[in-house]
Amino acid sequence: MKIRLLALLLCLLTCLPVLSGCHGSRGLDPFVAPESFDTTRTYEITFWAKNDTNKTQTAIYHRAIEEFEALYPNITVNLRLYTNYGNIYNDVITNIATGTTPNVCITYPDHIATYLSGANTVVPLDELMTDAAYGLGGSEVRFDSPTVDEIIPKFLEECAFGGAHYALPYMRSTEACYINQTYVEALGFTLPDVLTWDFIFEVSRAAMAQDDEGNFLVNGQKVLIPFIYKSTDNMMIQLLRQTGAGYSTAAGDVLIDNATTRALLFDIADLTADKAFSTFKISGYPANFLNAGQCIFAVDSTAGATWMGSDAPLVDISEESLVEFETAVRSVPQIDPDNPQMISQGPSVCVFNKEDPQEVMAAWLFAQFLLTDEVQIAYAQTEGYVPVTSKAQSDPTYVDYLSRAGEDDDLYYSVKLEATRLLLDNIDRTFVTPVFNGSASLRDAAGQLIEYVTKSVRRGETVDDAYMDSLFAKITSLYRLDQKKSSATGPMELGEMPAESVALLAVLGAIWVLIGAYWFFDRKKQKKLSAKS
Repeated sequence: MKIRLLALLLCLLTCLPVLSGCHGSRGLDPFVAPESFDTTRTYEITFWAKNDTNKTQTAIYHRAIEEFEALYPNITVNLRLYTNYGNIYNDVITNIATGTTPNVCITYPDHIATYLSGANTVVPLDELMTDAAYGLGGSEVRFDSPTVDEIIPKFLEECAFGGAHYALPYMRSTEACYINQTYVEALGFTLPDVLTWDFIFEVSRAAMAQDDEGNFLVNGQKVLIPFIYKSTDNMMIQLLRQTGAGYSTAAGDVLIDNATTRALLFDIADLTADKAFSTFKISGYPANFLNAGQCIFAVDSTAGATWMGSDAPLVDISEESLVEFETAVRSVPQIDPDNPQMISQGPSVCVFNKEDPQEVMAAWLFAQFLLTDEVQIAYAQTEGYVPVTSKAQSDPTYVDYLSRAGEDDDLYYSVKLEATRLLLDNIDRTFVTPVFNGSASLRDAAGQLIEYVTKSVRRGETVDDAYMDSLFAKITSLYRLDQKKSSATGPMELGEMPAESVALLAVLGAIWVLIGAYWFFDRKKQKKLSAKS
């Protein structure tokens, strides 16, 4: 039996080093900024960024790295590109468990909230931002870094949660509705300055009229989905915001299961039943339908403007499939057109903690460099993004860029610049949802409510009160919405940890159970032997 105990203890000792790397375990010491940055040492840092196969954006990243390395020859930056933010999020979570996170990462606050496990994984930036020597606009920084005051306050506020700033805003966008104005007018409607949901629903239903051969009257084709929404999580979030209904609190209370949410889902079900609505996940990319004359209202990010319209520079369909039409750009549809509200979105930059604070300082300097005018303006020009600093927004190069809408269908593509203007003119009308450990899951759940309802209607299923009860029960279980997340910086809950970490904790628990069982039965055996003697 002693040999068995020894084997169990050896197994425990084997697991402990691995477990020490698990998310939410021992973690790192809190980051303390050194008094100065040691330029006599060399550093190699990793930068994870998202790119939609846009070669221009890739070139901007490479150029930024080259210029930064010229200023800091002792720092090497290794770029790793991803096709979407979800993959970055998943890889960061996995790498937290193994202690191999990147140094700098393009991400979203909802994702950062999950990275914060109480193990000092992400560096709070408040002290770094205001450091006189190495902070934003610091005296020892070798480039023209913006000051804290030059970051658009609303954008900077979006990076603060859990009592600290855990990121810098990198680019900002919102959503826009790209409209085939030619078809709207052909149907007898006048496009308003501010769209309403009622207007879109009415026009979409009117567009479903067909001739005897099954061709839609408005486009002469057999395919038409008048209204397609790309990001259904944003759709639900904005609907709830505009109606004043519950979504969540900053403390992590989930409020999405309410009468308003259900009423909105019934409205979406009715429009789907009329075959007038679909989503990106179900039918495909809205821009492709819009450009082929098979969609009238396509909602996507302002950062997706270069794909929208007959003359879009990044059209994804064949030339013979393109249909000529006048493209209009409006904000997302509103409940109250006199009080428009739209979501603020776009990537931010976080810095990960490391055992060596000098390595963190190297990463911090590079993160700052991404906010310089040259990087901000160049990246914003690739799509309908907006620079996050007043310094870049007021730069003569950027002001000139905005003034030249329509000069060509590439750099000065009119739809892209109109989408950019949409956000610049409405920054004060944008909002973000509360950030907490689990807010990313809630966002996914919000979109899935619409996706499930839309799919069910298309399949001919009955969508009634009983269906809604079942749907919310399914979503609550699937996304663990009944597990309250009390703090953005609190320990990560077991259900949110990487599978490898959960498995290792289960092994550890089993080992302790076995040791306890051995101890109990061994004591019992010893008592029996003592009684016999």
